[in-house]
Amino acid sequence: MVEFFTNTNLGIILVILGQCLLVLIPLLVALAFLMYADRKIWAAVQMRKGPNVVGPFGLLQSFADFLKYIVKEIIVPAGADKAVFFLAPMITFVLAVIAWAVIPFNDGWVISEINVAILYVFAISSLEVYGVIMGGWASNSKYPFLGSLRSAAQMISYEVSIGLIIIGVIISTGSMNFGDIVEAQRGSAGLFNWYWVAHFPMLFLFFISALAETNRPPFDLPEAESELVAGFQVEYSSTPFLLFMIGELMAVVLMCALTTLLFFGGWLSPIPGLPDGIFWMVLKMSACFFMFAMVKAITPRYRYDQLMRIGWKVFLPLSLFWVVLVSFLAKFEVLGGFWARWTLGV
Repeated sequence: MVEFFTNTNLGIILVILGQCLLVLIPLLVALAFLMYADRKIWAAVQMRKGPNVVGPFGLLQSFADFLKYIVKEIIVPAGADKAVFFLAPMITFVLAVIAWAVIPFNDGWVISEINVAILYVFAISSLEVYGVIMGGWASNSKYPFLGSLRSAAQMISYEVSIGLIIIGVIISTGSMNFGDIVEAQRGSAGLFNWYWVAHFPMLFLFFISALAETNRPPFDLPEAESELVAGFQVEYSSTPFLLFMIGELMAVVLMCALTTLLFFGGWLSPIPGLPDGIFWMVLKMSACFFMFAMVKAITPRYRYDQLMRIGWKVFLPLSLFWVVLVSFLAKFEVLGGFWARWTLGV
């Protein structure tokens, strides 16, 4: 009876809806605690206490902030384009959410198992810039507009490097499916079979490019308060501002998931003999997020010209060179020696 129901149109819709909620609800709850962790890490580096009042050890501070944003008044500038003004944060939030449809948390634990999962994520992340541009333009103010233009140039610049780095991983695996990429990193050597060894230089480039792609410090220049007050978010308040914040933080966690899947073996156990599972996936993502938070706490902000120069004059040539090198090793495996053995996963 159950099998018959799940084969009907209504059953398929309910199953898909249940899968989406099973991913979205834990993700949103995790974002609240990750925001708390981000603030506590930053406070610890600066020798402050951070959130410590709402709930035990301040654990409920993020939920209190969420409630505050919900009940506050929404203020719309007099000259703003209201339709685009409200559409922009919705686009940012929705695109950040739907990117998770192809992210596996364990073997087979994914909403949509598609062979071009990397292309899907890359396409969705490329579209996220439109929400920022629309928000900056619709505010009818120079500071938000300048911030949105900065964000567009910054995201486009570093997406090129991220794409080339991912191409190297695709060549090593021969697949654009995340499950295949994780399985290609399985081996008797445990964590030394993961791509952080074979693509070690690109791991740093990918991490730094992810910081710039998600507007995280020290590359948060679209929101630089010293120059643009708060960038494209200046005129936003209440729930629209919250949607921007959730979308931005969700993009950061997505980059942590991509780093885990592409370089650190996803759900694979680092120690041979221990079972694989979602525990390892969450643990590795948490470690990546910790690095994001530490960079925010200890690194001074770059100038915008420095940011663009690094992207186009350093990262782009290095990532392009790496694609050529990996392609050469894939074509002439015998000549590659040690690097061919690691890069090709043999």
